[in-house]
Amino acid sequence: MAKRALISVSDKTGVVEFAAELSKLGYEIISTGGTAKALKDGGLSVIGISEITGFPECLDGRVKTLHPAVHAGILAMRGNSEHMQQLKELGIETIDIVAINLYPFKQTIAKEGVAFEEAIENIDIGGPTMIRAAAKNWQDVAVIVNPSDYQTVVEELKANGEVSLQTKKRLSYRVFEHTANYDSLIANYMWKQLDEGEYPDTLTVSFEKAQDMRYGENPHQAAVFYRESGKIPAGVIAGAKQLHGKELSFNNINDTNGALDLLKEFEEPTVVACKHANPCGVGSADTIDAAYLRAYEADPVSIFGGIIAANREVNREMAEKISEIFIEIVIAPSFSEEAFEILSRKKNIRLLTLENIVQPVSKEALDMKKVGGGLLVQKLNTELIHMDDVKVVTKTQPTKEQMEEALFAWKVVKHTKSNAIVLTKDHATVGVGPGQTNRITALELAIKYAGDKAAGSVMASDAFFPFSDCVEAAHQAGIGMIIQPGGSIRDQESIDACDKYGIAMVFTGMRHFRH
Repeated sequence: MAKRALISVSDKTGVVEFAAELSKLGYEIISTGGTAKALKDGGLSVIGISEITGFPECLDGRVKTLHPAVHAGILAMRGNSEHMQQLKELGIETIDIVAINLYPFKQTIAKEGVAFEEAIENIDIGGPTMIRAAAKNWQDVAVIVNPSDYQTVVEELKANGEVSLQTKKRLSYRVFEHTANYDSLIANYMWKQLDEGEYPDTLTVSFEKAQDMRYGENPHQAAVFYRESGKIPAGVIAGAKQLHGKELSFNNINDTNGALDLLKEFEEPTVVACKHANPCGVGSADTIDAAYLRAYEADPVSIFGGIIAANREVNREMAEKISEIFIEIVIAPSFSEEAFEILSRKKNIRLLTLENIVQPVSKEALDMKKVGGGLLVQKLNTELIHMDDVKVVTKTQPTKEQMEEALFAWKVVKHTKSNAIVLTKDHATVGVGPGQTNRITALELAIKYAGDKAAGSVMASDAFFPFSDCVEAAHQAGIGMIIQPGGSIRDQESIDACDKYGIAMVFTGMRHFRH
């Protein structure tokens, strides 16, 4: 009895060549629809699926392979005499290779403006059923869902006359990996079509391996970078294109992601310098090279070995200044020819471009934090400030220029690890105090970084002051204005201290913890 292969694929890469090799090895080829046509056009003899089932394809092709003549041929255990006897009595022949990939649901929903009806029609039914059946009976059936596995199967058949059990087991795993991803995409798409609350009862997420990494956060930790399945949102690190330099590391990707989050808060030419996912220098100006100088001068020490993100094309002037120090990554929408030539002289610097770099993050995007045995999920912090809620709480009124500076500082502190204090002046950071266990230490650190620049600066705090000690320290440093959320039961102490020293203070009514 001749062996049989059932081939029905949406991705027809290499399928004619694969089927031709199987035919040379004595396999009969069963196929359906467009795949059958492609194989026949390639000069191959093909058995139509209706010849196997004795039933015509119907309902616009929705029903063609859901038939015992197909599934019994796949699921029969060859070592089970009763199974084989039943096949003989029913006149059903075994199917030994199943090569199927599914309707292009991911590609369909990635299209702009795709109709719900079109998405539904691209949910495969027969395909998942057949490959799951073949994967369940993996000892007897080689099942292929990825064209990259065609060559392995052919080589083993040529060498040994059969596909090894180890390969069959691996191919079986790839089926369930494939269908889990497929069903996850469908479930998430369908949930988004409903209006039944913020979060589903069961959260299914799917990611696809983008690259193996040399190591993780530390050299003894193995690591991998996965991209979200489906369409990659605009303006995110997963969509960046690397033009030059060594492969990105775990920390490179994480730190760059933090820089991009902050950069998206600005429309004017802005440069963000980050170190360990905290901003160490942020500057805005009329030109991108001037913005870089402000970011650099904010903290010339910490920027060394850091990440630079710019929301305008990197020009020659900016590139020349960057080339004077060691920088891990520069990411921007583009590089001028002169800028790229200058920066690419450095062997190890990574140069990345990202279209739509200032594209706001979707308000529906989720922030996920893995914890032991569970997952914390929240909406991303896409809000900044509600200007109608901002309230001046001191006798001293801030000037227009101070309010503009306060908004700049508020953008930066939002993206600084808590407890966070940021000092800014002339649309540039002058002192950043991130990630401290108490707020006064964060302020003391920011003042230390700022030095003489603290005088006349604006101070932003990501959360309220439980004590007036921060106001006392601000006065000693010459800080002219404070922006903070407010909300402490001891707010009046801070207000009174500001009034005592003539410091303007506003409450935003919005906290920005970042852990």
